[in-house]
Amino acid sequence: MLLLTKADLASPRRVRAVYRPLGLPMLTTRRPLPPRTLSRVRNVLTGRISVLIGQSGVGKSTLVNTLVPEASRSVGAVNPVTGRGRHTSSSAVALPLGSGWLIDTPGLRGFGLGHVSAERVVEAFGDLAEGTASCPPGCDHLSEGCALDAWAREHHAEARLDSLRRLLRSREGTSPD
Repeated sequence: MLLLTKADLASPRRVRAVYRPLGLPMLTTRRPLPPRTLSRVRNVLTGRISVLIGQSGVGKSTLVNTLVPEASRSVGAVNPVTGRGRHTSSSAVALPLGSGWLIDTPGLRGFGLGHVSAERVVEAFGDLAEGTASCPPGCDHLSEGCALDAWAREHHAEARLDSLRRLLRSREGTSPD
């Protein structure tokens, strides 16, 4: 599930649109957290082992403290200039939540894909797998003649193909981003 936090600070519409093609269930939270939203989040997490993963300062520990008040996870204030939270958690912790577990993790500041093969990156885009079946052997999915171009147009998956290609180029150190 994709849980979009801090919707009171910025509209989640663009982020939701990016992830909609994946078919992930999505919930949006804002502060103060309405009881109905809290109930929905709790229902989704109950009876499962759930790991909260995201960038530093997105509200993971705040959500944990709301769901498991005795957790007393350290949280920081939102910077009034940047509108962002800051990195506060330095360790992962597993907390009982009903009949399941909730795992709070330190925020991600960045990650690299240099150690990940191009094939593994492509595998992470399971929604594009059907389109790769028609690619020529050894296709890097970046060059002219990649069958993904036509498949993505036909299946309205151009944004996902663009995401894949940005990751593949960043892996090679050739991304303009």
